Amino acid sequence: MTAQRACALSELEQDTPLRVVLDGKPIAVVRDSNDVVHAIGDTCTHGDISLAEGFVEGETLECWAHGSAFSLVTGKPLNLPAFEPVPVYTVTIDGDDVLIDPSATVAA
Repeated sequence: MTAQRACALSELEQDTPLRVVLDGKPIAVVRDSNDVVHAIGDTCTHGDISLAEGFVEGETLECWAHGSAFSLVTGKPLNLPAFEPVPVYTVTIDGDDVLIDPSATVAA
């Protein structure tokens, strides 16, 4: 499959996750404080909670429900209670379009 338009770059507020669904996969898109755009699986592996409702700090996204923080770069949980990683997707910026391939994950 190929990359799909997830949103406009101008829609992304810094450190504020945006939930998108591509090919039935919920994805949290984040523009971090360094203006880097990340895309990770939007479902916390601990409690089936949307990570896009969580909090961004640096290169981490914290689940609001139980406090597990996930690396935006690797998808790995950085603390308990989550111990399984979330998928990380490649992001391409084309003008004002944020493109993500929901079928291809980045190897951590």
